[in-house]
Amino acid sequence: MAPAISSPAYPLVSAVIPTRDRADLLTSAVASALQQTWPNLEVVVVIDGQDPATEARLAGFADRRVRVVTLSENCGAAEARNAGVRAAKGEWIAFLDDDDEWLPGKIARQMGAARTLPDWFPVISSRVIARSPSSTRILPVKPYEAPQAIADYLFCRSGLRKPGGVMQCSTLLAPRELLLAIPFESGLPMHQDWDWLIRVASHQGVGLTMLREPLSIWRVEDNRATVGRTPDWQFSLAWIRSLRPLISRRAYCWFIAVECAWRVQACHAGFFARLLLLRAFLSEGRPEFRSLLSFLLFSFIPRRLRQSMRKGTLPLGTAPISTHGLHLVYSRRPVYPVFRNSSR
Repeated sequence: MAPAISSPAYPLVSAVIPTRDRADLLTSAVASALQQTWPNLEVVVVIDGQDPATEARLAGFADRRVRVVTLSENCGAAEARNAGVRAAKGEWIAFLDDDDEWLPGKIARQMGAARTLPDWFPVISSRVIARSPSSTRILPVKPYEAPQAIADYLFCRSGLRKPGGVMQCSTLLAPRELLLAIPFESGLPMHQDWDWLIRVASHQGVGLTMLREPLSIWRVEDNRATVGRTPDWQFSLAWIRSLRPLISRRAYCWFIAVECAWRVQACHAGFFARLLLLRAFLSEGRPEFRSLLSFLLFSFIPRRLRQSMRKGTLPLGTAPISTHGLHLVYSRRPVYPVFRNSSR
């Protein structure tokens, strides 16, 4: 198939897929992008460092819409995404992790929603089908809704057995112009998606929307070692402290209670480390009774026991609610300047 060319009716969308040393999984991800019903799409695969096996596997795709960018050295997923954005030719960027897949109508559904939104720079997400060897769930249980701040949605919980929000990277679609202005933070070993979402939502003119139907498949392998599960509580605490001006004190406390506390427990940190974390929780945010209980639970209860305590999933056959999306309404002064789209 010939390379796509942008048109007013069907703007070119660039699927950006960062990858390294996962050629087998990558094949399914690329195939799901090429099978999109949106007629104007290219696939930019960014190989994060020298990886001959992946290059050989990609050579088997006889589709001219696939372009490969190989970085000279391993830079991490954030910079690989940024490199893909810079290399992309599309007006819109859709991210896809190399171990995830898109449903065929994903891009068409999101681009249809983009046409209805008044924002200069819409960022469009959706729910996902989360699959692991032991379960299949539709996440998030509660979709993102206005006017909730994105950090409150991601981190705050309404009960001990209820998870926070989910806005997974393989669901995101945004204008390339926005991603060039606000790239992913290079060098972050984890929390990359959250970091970008929180920073981008602080700009007036940017609107976050979540479609209620699941449009991606998120592979969540049970007990698989990933960067996001690294028990580096000190990095997580330093990261959330760096974003304190952009988030509520309540969200700040909830992040410490869950994301920092389980890492302290997982690395078997001593009493002094737990005391330092408790001090940050109590003095730097706005603790509440539920977040305090969660702090104690995640600090002292092993992960497997916590998982057994909150068992319960949505069946795959659960019918999603049809909607045209949920538009974020800003309720506070933006931290950063207003972005203006010169093409509108």
